[in-house]
Amino acid sequence: MKNYPSDLPKRKTSKRLPGYDYCQEGAYFITICTHKMSNHFGAIDNHKMILNSFGKIVETEWYRTTELRVNVEIYADEFIIMPNHFHGIIWIHDVGATGSVARVNSIGIQPNSLGSIIGQFKSQVTRRINHIRGTPGKLVWQRNYYDRIIRNMKELNCIRSYIENNPFK
Repeated sequence: MKNYPSDLPKRKTSKRLPGYDYCQEGAYFITICTHKMSNHFGAIDNHKMILNSFGKIVETEWYRTTELRVNVEIYADEFIIMPNHFHGIIWIHDVGATGSVARVNSIGIQPNSLGSIIGQFKSQVTRRINHIRGTPGKLVWQRNYYDRIIRNMKELNCIRSYIENNPFK
């Protein structure tokens, strides 16, 4: 095992709820920020988000998530792409029939879990943007993401309102 200098910043602990199964059916509110909060995806004009070509890649890949995963559902009124971050609600449905819930891949992420879904989304967006700008390996997103488990309709409606009004802020 390597010894690392003690003055290096320590990696933060997981942002996930301890003991919670992120493969289980439910709705999740996620926020993903760009690396160094850089404005990659467009600009706000008159309280409306105008996507640039990179923002349109984010939109396309978000919709592709449902094509790639039969257990995922998203709705057009439940996400917003901002210049330097993304908010969305993702619905995960029962994956028990696939038999994949118990498996864990080589990096410790369960297939069909929220983590694997978001990881694939971020990876595809990054790959496509870096291909266009000729910068393989360059970071687009911050490490990790933020999530909130949506537990009832009141929370869901508040989050939908937050997403809708985000460009006004």
